[in-house]
Amino acid sequence: MATLEGEIVPSELAAEDLEALRAAVRRLERESLSTRFAQLAGKSAGLFDRILPRAVADAASFATQSALRASLKLALSPSLSRLRDKTGRWHKALATLAGATGGALGLPALVAELPVTTSLLMHAIAEIARDEGEDLSAPEGVLACVEVLALGAGDGAERPGEGYYAVKATLAHSLASLGRYFAERGLVEESAPVFARVMSSVAQRFGVAVSQKFAAQAVPVIGAVGGAAINAAFMSHFQSMAKGHFIVRRLQRLYGSDLIAASYARIKLAEGL
Repeated sequence: MATLEGEIVPSELAAEDLEALRAAVRRLERESLSTRFAQLAGKSAGLFDRILPRAVADAASFATQSALRASLKLALSPSLSRLRDKTGRWHKALATLAGATGGALGLPALVAELPVTTSLLMHAIAEIARDEGEDLSAPEGVLACVEVLALGAGDGAERPGEGYYAVKATLAHSLASLGRYFAERGLVEESAPVFARVMSSVAQRFGVAVSQKFAAQAVPVIGAVGGAAINAAFMSHFQSMAKGHFIVRRLQRLYGSDLIAASYARIKLAEGL
């Protein structure tokens, strides 16, 4: 037995919790956004990881920054908890509609659509967090939602050494600083240096996913139907990442971080992920 905040906790995972962790590992380490897009477009998986045309890359970078500013302010405000969609279907349907508009109207529409999709994404992530017992009245819980945006760019196989725990480690300091700032002031000022650091850290990772999305939607004659399918895949991918992320966090609350990290590593190694 071990202790967690003064309480005695099991030293081994119950069978159902071990299976839940195994499913989380698969979601977080195996699934690739570029593979999802490649399946939709009938292209090779590496196509959407390559260097984009300058115009598309610049648009993706600008749109990522704008989308993150909107979604971070949303995430750290009470409005996040007002809309409920426990099934995730409405989130996906609205994202699909936004993608259809972007696909039909071209690159300028994609830039305008991304903040909408990212805000929908944040709502979807929050619903999954609640289902896994996350306290979204606490800064730590809300920032865990923001963290998901940085987790979904690709899998460890595509970027060696950048598995789930490695990505979390790169974000830990920035998110902890923003959490303390938010706890002390109850708001986030865009001019605050800590806000800028979090923006930079998350944007660097989330921007990869956005670039892949733009590359897929920039394929000639993709049209409204293709744009809708790509946005649906984008939403589904991040919902899956969020599910895995918040399963891990739920189990950490039950068993402690050390046991879950060790069990996660064993599962990852055993499954060759």
